[in-house]
Amino acid sequence: MRHIDSLIFAGWVIPGEPEDRILEKHALAIHEGKIVTILPIEEAVREFSARVTHRLPQHALIPGLINTHTHAAMTLLRGYGSDLPMMEWLHEHIWPAEQAWMSDSFVADGTRLAVAEMLTAGITCFNDMYFFPETTASVVEELGIRACIGLIVVDFPTIWAKNPGEYLGKAEGLYKHYRQHSLIRTALAPHAPYSVSDDPLKSIAALSESWDIPIHMHLHETADEVVQSQKQYQLRPIERLENLGLLSERFLAVHATQLNDNDIEYLQLHQCHVVHCPESNLKLASGFCPVPRLLENGINVALGTDGAASNDDLDILGEMRTAALLAKGISGNAAAVPAAKALHMATLGGAQALGIDDITGSLKPGKAADVVAIDMSALSTQPVYNVLSQIVYAASRHQVTDVWVAGQHLLKSRILSTMDMRELQTRILFWRQKIGDDS
Repeated sequence: MRHIDSLIFAGWVIPGEPEDRILEKHALAIHEGKIVTILPIEEAVREFSARVTHRLPQHALIPGLINTHTHAAMTLLRGYGSDLPMMEWLHEHIWPAEQAWMSDSFVADGTRLAVAEMLTAGITCFNDMYFFPETTASVVEELGIRACIGLIVVDFPTIWAKNPGEYLGKAEGLYKHYRQHSLIRTALAPHAPYSVSDDPLKSIAALSESWDIPIHMHLHETADEVVQSQKQYQLRPIERLENLGLLSERFLAVHATQLNDNDIEYLQLHQCHVVHCPESNLKLASGFCPVPRLLENGINVALGTDGAASNDDLDILGEMRTAALLAKGISGNAAAVPAAKALHMATLGGAQALGIDDITGSLKPGKAADVVAIDMSALSTQPVYNVLSQIVYAASRHQVTDVWVAGQHLLKSRILSTMDMRELQTRILFWRQKIGDDS
């Protein structure tokens, strides 16, 4: 009998590879932060003794959810300037608020709030884009979640950097500091085609290839973005990026609501990834990402929430449901994005986009034990005929009871193990009073 760190006995295990596989009454064996094997419970009892055993007969185990597009610290601006068109929302509300309140402590507290929300929603990894990325990374280390930290670049000065050269200089330092980290990866994060000029974009393309890290960028988010690019450059944004050398298998196109046939050909040709943020797109009336057409053309699609200022939650379970239903409604095809594909987009699809699918994204021997337990005994998910379908179409984040990242039990029976929630609530109230009094 082999002794290991932990065994999780569950009513169902959904490994994620292949997409639609469901294992009933199985156990997950974990040792030194990695998955050893998945096997029937009776066999697990015979083959393993564990330091800790978790018995979850009413639960489904799924791979940790991946939020492939966030602005984590913007939780402190949740609901700020709601119900406005995107550019008005950005220019008249969000950017002025950031200019007034952006600081290291703002990012630290906002990120802690975001990580607390994401862990309790079953998110084990997030891909961020925001100022003070070194602070975000520090919070990630402190709390034990997995993350890809965006090394943001814009043309204009902010409190974090004065010009593109300074943004890229700081990016290099952070990339070198975290390139061997077990939980933290980095990505170059030029904000958008309309906020970054040609020369910095050329430098970003070269650095992405040299460092072999992703480029994470808003692209074709609104119709106005496309129109303005055609006026300024006589090119659609994706054509301009192609000319500048940014498009590759390392490129993540976020939102992508304004795509024509040629745009999709560019994405397919260069093996780019698309990050679909359905609820943020809906709230800002940005448009609809043509997910079924992307999938038909072999383009990997991941899911993101965007920031809490435009969503207003960080809930990938909710995004799965919205993405699946939206695809059906727009395409007129009830099978456009089935439940298994929606879960893939929220797990392995995100890992593939970030280049970490050898580490996470599915429950597979040798991969990190990034695992989520969902209690299926709630009335809203009973009776259970097809557990995968129930998770996508009926389960809520409040049914997530336990979360492990690299085998570390970060959420235990709905209690976060690496956070002082009283202190966090105090800090949130501080920012609410500070920003609210000035708004």
